Amino acid sequence: MRLDAGILPEDWPNGAFAARLDTPEGPCAVALLDGEAFDMTPAFGTASRWLNEADPVRAVRARGVPMALDLPGEALPRLLAPVDLHAVKACGVTYVRSMLERVIEERCRGDASRAESVRAEVRGIIGEDLAAVQPGSAKAARLKAALVEKGWWSQYLEVGIGPDAEIFTKCQPMAAVGTGAAVGVHPASAWNNPEPEAVLAVGADGRVRGAMLGNDVNLRDVEGRSALLLGRAKDNNAACALGPMLRLFDAGFTLDDVRRAVITLTIEGEDGFRLEESGEVGDISRDPEELVAQLVGPHHQYPDGVVLFLGTPFSPSQDRGAPGQGFTHKPGDVVRIASPRLGALVNRVMPTDQCPSWTFGAGALFESLARRGLPRA
Repeated sequence: MRLDAGILPEDWPNGAFAARLDTPEGPCAVALLDGEAFDMTPAFGTASRWLNEADPVRAVRARGVPMALDLPGEALPRLLAPVDLHAVKACGVTYVRSMLERVIEERCRGDASRAESVRAEVRGIIGEDLAAVQPGSAKAARLKAALVEKGWWSQYLEVGIGPDAEIFTKCQPMAAVGTGAAVGVHPASAWNNPEPEAVLAVGADGRVRGAMLGNDVNLRDVEGRSALLLGRAKDNNAACALGPMLRLFDAGFTLDDVRRAVITLTIEGEDGFRLEESGEVGDISRDPEELVAQLVGPHHQYPDGVVLFLGTPFSPSQDRGAPGQGFTHKPGDVVRIASPRLGALVNRVMPTDQCPSWTFGAGALFESLARRGLPRA
């Protein structure tokens, strides 16, 4: 098992990680623990079953099969998305910066040419001091009343500072792509962007097992036309990327480290365009534990586990082309989403109909495991 050092977390030899490899025999769930590699497929079959263990890190030592970290051959193994049967959910409008951008999309009705003028208008009326407002609080209710009176209330402000978070389905289990794969943007969209996010992996019991990076690709013009088109804007072929690996929580890495994480987005286009921007997970309006509590509980369960995008700290708005029209992707863009302790998720943007079709689902996974006689436990 050889890995690209350019995507690994800075302290990877001292951490615990879950990954999935695409091998000629079929997908394999593997672990990296303190610089050693282990095959978890013989014991558990799926990453979902392994990560639903009460202590996935302890399970590595107890049931993992040691494997060579460096294998002969020139080709690096292809890293798949780190999870398989997990549901894939995402939060929206959890940061003030991205919340204001959503209001801008709504007021623009999906017309990118109006973005700059509407952006100035929105900030002048709503302001950017919303970070001081606790969602669901009495202060938030008073602000809502004032904005309703002015005719400026928005469905995005409702989920941004109201009592209930926006949580939606990003894609189906097994549909996310991993680092190195093409990531898809629907060719009908003229205004779109990556959304760099921290992503939590949650067990069936509601406890968070670890964190990774994600790209919640979004079609801004589609969602801006109507929030009811969220599925059209978010759930397209190859439009969800996860990776490079899932960092498991242990004594050296906890949810507090996720809260302190800085995520850097770099976009390099074939036309010479370059953008680099960073955001802090800690600027989030709702604590990650609150979001998980709204996701999993007595009213909604995920027996195979669930991953949760926490929302994007920012949406890139640097002009690309005509002044005032902001950012949008072009085919061939290389998107790098990185954080020192989570590694780097790197994908090249392609039209969704030119990305490899999604053909390997849960049924194919179980057929592959059955052919291999796995799991053996």
